[in-house]
Amino acid sequence: MRLNLRALSLAAAVVWGLALLLTGLANMIWTGYGAGFLGTVASFYPGYHASGSFADLIVGTLYALVDGAVFGLVFGWLYNRFLGQGRLD
Repeated sequence: MRLNLRALSLAAAVVWGLALLLTGLANMIWTGYGAGFLGTVASFYPGYHASGSFADLIVGTLYALVDGAVFGLVFGWLYNRFLGQGRLD
């Protein structure tokens, strides 16, 4: 069964975007929450500094949405490409 690339891309974007958004919001409420995770994300998203500000949270969430969509698209494309090649049964 082939994967729907649009659906997978959208689902991955929503999941990754929500993960960063909710962790960032929790960090704004409870200082220090998810700081290691947010610091790691900040190390590979230029312009996102995990400072705890609302503007920074929006930048990080937008990056995560795009990143998740691209990852979902690439993963789905690879899955569909390899589907049926090299059967083990």
